[in-house]
Amino acid sequence: MEATMIELAPAAQEFGFLELFLRADWVVKAVMGVLIIMSVASWAVAIDKWLSLRAARGKAKHFEESFWSGRSIDSLADEFARRPRDPFSRVFAAALREWKGARSGERVSKAAGAETSRELNRMEGGLGLLATISSAAPFVGLFGTVWGIMNAFRSIAASQNTNLAVVAPGIAEALFATALGLLAAIPAVIFYNALSANLAGYAARLEAFGDELSALADRDEG
Repeated sequence: MEATMIELAPAAQEFGFLELFLRADWVVKAVMGVLIIMSVASWAVAIDKWLSLRAARGKAKHFEESFWSGRSIDSLADEFARRPRDPFSRVFAAALREWKGARSGERVSKAAGAETSRELNRMEGGLGLLATISSAAPFVGLFGTVWGIMNAFRSIAASQNTNLAVVAPGIAEALFATALGLLAAIPAVIFYNALSANLAGYAARLEAFGDELSALADRDEG
């Protein structure tokens, strides 16, 4: 019994992740490397966007509380519009330039809308990469699997041996590429959906603020 366990231990170690990678064909290794890079990139983008969106929500809450606290426009301009450091402040500064100039609600609305679009486009940066990884990674992994299985079949044909001990390592290497593809794609899909939903909520708040600025300018003009 002990001899059997000693013999099986090395065989089990041969199917570790590192062993599967090192034993794979160079094309499969390249595919695995690309998938690892994709996975790291998706996590990096997701963490960066989550932190930036969290900070933006905190600054938006502070801005809205200050804006609707009854303070004068001049006081708000001194605090937020002189050196705008967040999307709400930059939209406010852009609208204020038109407000103080022409006092036209339509021009204020256009200025606020244009700045809102610029801010949202900037905040959406990186989501396209997550969408690309989530859709492309499974196919990249599948390519590695197909290539690996072709190599496994060639090895079987060359050795003329269909014993499981000969077939299993090649199949395992091939399937490992698919597993890496899913490992990169699944988190990317989750990150993309979660960040898109959070960004949509923030965008709605920012667009509503632009509309409120336009309404205030209309009342001031009238």
